[in-house]
Amino acid sequence: MKKYARLIKYLGEHKTRIVLYFVFSVLSIIFSLTSFSGLPVFLNIIFKKEQAQPVKPESVFEVLKYINYELGQYMHQYGTKGPIMALGLICILIIISVFFKNLFYYLSFYVLSPIKMSVITRLRSEIYTKLLQLPIGYFTDQRKGDVMSRMTNDIAEIEISVVGTLEGLIKDPLNVLVILVALVWISPSLSLFLFIFLPITGFIIGRISRSLKKQSSISATKLGELLSVLEETLTGLRVIKAFNAEKNLKNKFFLTNKQLFHIRNRMQQRRDLASPLSEFLGVLVLCGILWFGGQLVLTHNASLEADGFIMYIILFSQIIQPAKSLSTSFYNMQKGSAAISRIEEILQAPIKVDENEKGEQIRSFNHAIEFKNVSFSYEDKIILKNINLTIQKGKTIALVGSSGAGKSTLADLVPRFHDVTDGELLIDGRNIKNYSLTSVRNLMGIVTQEPILFNDTIANNIALGQEYVDMEKIKEAAHIANAHNYISQKENGYDTNIGDRGSKLSGGERQRLTIARAVLKNPPILILDEATSSLDTESERLVQDAINNMMQNRTSIVIAHRLSTIRHADEIIVLQKGEIAERGTHDDLIAQNGIYKKLVDMQEVK
Repeated sequence: MKKYARLIKYLGEHKTRIVLYFVFSVLSIIFSLTSFSGLPVFLNIIFKKEQAQPVKPESVFEVLKYINYELGQYMHQYGTKGPIMALGLICILIIISVFFKNLFYYLSFYVLSPIKMSVITRLRSEIYTKLLQLPIGYFTDQRKGDVMSRMTNDIAEIEISVVGTLEGLIKDPLNVLVILVALVWISPSLSLFLFIFLPITGFIIGRISRSLKKQSSISATKLGELLSVLEETLTGLRVIKAFNAEKNLKNKFFLTNKQLFHIRNRMQQRRDLASPLSEFLGVLVLCGILWFGGQLVLTHNASLEADGFIMYIILFSQIIQPAKSLSTSFYNMQKGSAAISRIEEILQAPIKVDENEKGEQIRSFNHAIEFKNVSFSYEDKIILKNINLTIQKGKTIALVGSSGAGKSTLADLVPRFHDVTDGELLIDGRNIKNYSLTSVRNLMGIVTQEPILFNDTIANNIALGQEYVDMEKIKEAAHIANAHNYISQKENGYDTNIGDRGSKLSGGERQRLTIARAVLKNPPILILDEATSSLDTESERLVQDAINNMMQNRTSIVIAHRLSTIRHADEIIVLQKGEIAERGTHDDLIAQNGIYKKLVDMQEVK
């Protein structure tokens, strides 16, 4: 039950509705039994035209005898028309019972449906919230397709297999329990025979369903792999076509798809076995009851009469369907538990960067950013080691070095995409962890090498993360980013939808849009993963001009790929294997004739 703890917690928020569902279900079952209780009496009237005056039972709890007695009184009162009048009365009672049975059956669904939808909606919202809270490092180890599979397929599996079986998990056991109580009431000796065989059938069904959880987990993993291949195909379609790699990707997709087919086929075969198997076992038990109960009646055992035996058979036949539904629900729960486990892996993943909502609010940047003996490790791999660096307000610091030297990781520590492993990172003399995370990031604007845009309008992409932004301010930011001219030439101007990832714009247009976004935020600290390295000459000039406009009077951390763009930086930090190897101005480092000089010479040769 531990794995279902979260769902049980969600259900606990709907206690009133659950109680109502329970009450309506009980009433529906009671009226169902009432409608069936009239049938043996009905048969007595039809097949025993001449009846002696029935004897009043000692207790009203002897239901069948009491109904027989009351109807006998009624028939004797009306003489020859009595049996016909009694049949009419029984029909009316059955109609009323069936009406109320179905009324309460509908009401039980009426109160249950919002509970099921609420649980799934809450679960989906919590997963999305957790994805936003998880550190960036978490997603470097996860396939996007697998995360999407958990968010879509696993949630759907929980909705169908677990939440969708709530009705069966409450109503079916209740139905079985009430019928079993009625059966014991009618004949304790015959019910003893029944109780011997029911656990055996339950054990057989349980044994078959155990493998479903493992198969379901494998199925979900394979679906994640399939979605990953699809996501990679859609994002890399240009490269796939250019290198004639369609066949390779198709073979990879087909192989995974075929494996998924075989796993799901085996799962469905076991799942489909639940209903016919439980029905067959139920009929076996029914035949045993017919044989054993028939002997009790034929030997004129006083504990069971013919009409009571008929009633027993009718009621037992009503236990087969809920038993079938219950076994199917059990199969589904086993299948759905694997999806719950995969969802819990996300929800239980540690949030290594603490939000610190109650922390101090930093509203302005006044002095300096300081790295004090900062080190950072990821999964026992040292990325940065013993970094000491002070970035004064208004200065531009450039980070250079070969790929994997730790440039991006060092810059990512400032907005706390990661937290330092050792040492301290200070802003205005206070440890960055003492501030609330939101207030720290409000001080910063980030422009990445690859423009990150969303399938929305130009205006909404520029105003990302801000509410009720005046259009004039959006246009002003676009002017500074050299983006206003091309935006105004669009058919719908700032209301133009730019497509998935900004696919309707050129590379230079996308990058200037991200710069406009940073300008509108007007942050005192800028982090730039050099945005011109992948652009053509004309776009590079426009973007570089936009960057220069944006950097005025701001503190900037620039991750440099093209060293020619950082000649005028106040200080250049050369990183090698996670450590500061050299530092100084461009001219100082050239004079040192070290790593930086070699990097500059290599780019000039190119």
